[in-house]
Amino acid sequence: MMTDLAELARRIRIHTLEMTSRGGSSHIGSALSMADIMAVLYGQVLNVDPDNPQWPDRDRFILSKGHAGAGVYAALAERGFFSVEQLKTHYQDGSQLSGHVSHKGIPGVEFSTGSLGHGLPVGVGMAKAAKLQQRTHRVFVLLSDGECDEGSNWEAILFASHHKLNNLVAIIDYNKIQSLAPVEETLGLEPFRSKWESFGWHVSEVDGHCHASLTDALAGTEDIEGPRVVVAHTTKGKGVSFMENSVLWHYRTARDAEFDAAMNELKHSA
Repeated sequence: MMTDLAELARRIRIHTLEMTSRGGSSHIGSALSMADIMAVLYGQVLNVDPDNPQWPDRDRFILSKGHAGAGVYAALAERGFFSVEQLKTHYQDGSQLSGHVSHKGIPGVEFSTGSLGHGLPVGVGMAKAAKLQQRTHRVFVLLSDGECDEGSNWEAILFASHHKLNNLVAIIDYNKIQSLAPVEETLGLEPFRSKWESFGWHVSEVDGHCHASLTDALAGTEDIEGPRVVVAHTTKGKGVSFMENSVLWHYRTARDAEFDAAMNELKHSA
């Protein structure tokens, strides 16, 4: 496990910027907002083995917001599932590192995603299967806030609570912006915490860029009966000042002077 989570998060952000700019795959803002979550998961929380990606007792991680796949690839490469050099092939012709996260030929990726609302239902199925098989691994699913507008998620949320799946942890990258507008203008989620609680989930709300708070929430050993959700309040485009809290950087790709400015900020960040 890695202990310097700040440095890991910084490297994930740098890789993500390079990957999305080289391939023109966009979604940089979405990947930057979850970089600290990915650093904590792969640097501190997940029980995985890069040398044996299919180890039966591994924890499972699903990125349901599949458009931010570059952030997952960066974390996996840093964790040793494949070489950092392979990240240079991202979104290139013939590459296995597609824009939306794919499990095909990529060690460490459990499930291909892209169409929103699918990751949590699959994660619920994995968690239920683990219970039936009397296995002790955990299942973590990272969702976007805008994705929580999808009805399939709420069916899964009901199912998970009903079956007391305490081996399941959902994480919401709550950056308050989706595709073309703020979440509250598109289809508001508030009161968000009470919605989850009313569905029978244990809720933690944290600063999604505070590694200590994320670690406590994700690695906690609370003796609870049902599933957990960590609502991580984040900033879209975190780490690059001109991308932060901007709808523009959901789809925009950093080029030329914008790329140089963004890279300079990330390389000199604490």
